[in-house]
Amino acid sequence: MESLGDKIRRQRRRLGLTLDELAVRSGVSKPYLSLIETGRVPNPPSDEKLQSLEQALGFNPGELVALAHLHRTPGDIRAMLQKLLADRKAKETGEAVSPDAPVDLDTAYFTGVLHEVVEQSTANVERVKAGAVPIINKVSAGYPREFTDLSYPRGVADAYLTCPDLSDPDAFAARVCGDSMMPKYREGDVVVFSPALVPRSGDDCFVRFEDGQTTFKRVFFENDENGRPVIRLQPRNEKYRPQILASEKISGLYRALYRFERLESE
Repeated sequence: MESLGDKIRRQRRRLGLTLDELAVRSGVSKPYLSLIETGRVPNPPSDEKLQSLEQALGFNPGELVALAHLHRTPGDIRAMLQKLLADRKAKETGEAVSPDAPVDLDTAYFTGVLHEVVEQSTANVERVKAGAVPIINKVSAGYPREFTDLSYPRGVADAYLTCPDLSDPDAFAARVCGDSMMPKYREGDVVVFSPALVPRSGDDCFVRFEDGQTTFKRVFFENDENGRPVIRLQPRNEKYRPQILASEKISGLYRALYRFERLESE
C-alpha cells in the first residue's frame, strides 16, 4: 500500500508546488510537511491537518484521512480483518480462501469490512473484565505534542491496566513522556485518566488543546485582569514555566486518578 507521505509528495510535485507553497496553502508548517513526506512522524497527522492537505492538493474529500486510518490499523485488528475478508470471499465464490492471504486494506475499507472489524472489536471489549483500562499512547509532560489514540476503537488497546474500583467506561491510560511533572511523575510512569470526573483547580490533568495537541499538567481555574476565565497549566517541575490560556483554547481536561510506576532495580 502506498504510504501517506509518498502520496502527498507525488501530488505536490505533480502540481508543481514547493513545500513552502504547500505550507501556505494548507496552514501546515514546512518542517512538519517534510516529516510527513519522508515518513518520519511516529503517527499520521490529525484528521484536521489531513483535510487541509486534501483541499490544498485537490484530493477527494476524505481520501488522505481514510489512508491515514488504514495505516494506523493495529496488528490484532489486521488479523481479524484478514479472516473476515477470507470468509466473505469464500461465501461469494464458494471456494476456500486461506486466512493467511495478503490483506488489501483499501478494498477492506471501501467495502465496509473494516467497519465490521471495528464493530466486532468493540463488542469484544464488553467481555473484558470490569476495570480493564486501555493504555493508548504517551502524554507529554513537557511541551504540548500531537496525540493520537492510534485509531483503536473505543476501549481497545494492545495493553490494559486493572483498576477494580474505577467505574468510568471511558477511562484510559497513557505513558508519561518528559520531566515537567517531576518529581511526582517520572518518564515511563503510566497514568490513568477519567473523562467522567469534573476537574478541580489543582488537579493533575490530561489536557487536550483545540488544535489536537495534548500535555500533562496541573490545572488551575483563574480569571485574567479583565475578569475573563483562563486556565493556568502549572508544571510540577520548577524549571518549567506555567502557561496561561483562555478557556476556549482547551477542548478537554481529564483528571488523573492512578499512577503506576516502575520500581528502580537494585
